[in-house]
Amino acid sequence: MVLMTMIARVADGLPLAATMQEDEQSGRNILEYQNQAKMLFRKLGPQSPVRCTIETGPYLFHYLIEHDICYLVLCEQNYSKRLAYSYLDDIAQEFHRQYGKRVNTVTRPYSFIEFDNYIQKAKKIFLDSRSRRNISNINNQLQDVQRIMVQNIDDVLQRGTVLSELDTKTQNLSMLTQKYKKDATYLNTKSMYVKCAVGGIALLVFVLYFWVL
Repeated sequence: MVLMTMIARVADGLPLAATMQEDEQSGRNILEYQNQAKMLFRKLGPQSPVRCTIETGPYLFHYLIEHDICYLVLCEQNYSKRLAYSYLDDIAQEFHRQYGKRVNTVTRPYSFIEFDNYIQKAKKIFLDSRSRRNISNINNQLQDVQRIMVQNIDDVLQRGTVLSELDTKTQNLSMLTQKYKKDATYLNTKSMYVKCAVGGIALLVFVLYFWVL
């Protein structure tokens, strides 16, 4: 079952559209996973894999990055990975067709929330077992999903934190290096002046010595 779908801009993690599964019978805390998804969006960058599956508790995040947009879905672990990525491919194509030219101009979260209408239609197609036969061609064209990287949500978020801390330490080291260079330049200049002054005094003593004689 598809429990949640979110779409975000990779550059800054801004959520663009989202939809949640309105199933309260199992008592799922979807808000917790929504917050995880938002943190994940902020960790993405140019070096992130374009397709990735992330384990989070009893569920799986599957995401797809196309045109600098991340399309993410939260599914139960027994839900077909192939169908999940087919679903992401489908909404990615439609979202780009409708909003591709406007994505980089928006600043407000969930600016394309009306895309939920299309997401709901796509979910019905990919959830209906009778409709799965109709998307067999899409499945056959999709790359081998077994090769898609599988990670753990804690590892992903923690690695992002470590990388962030490393980046901060690198910046601090760079600042210290620049300060050292400035201090070294200042000391070298000061040392040169001292040497010149000492040399001048020595010359003056030498001249006065012979003058007195």
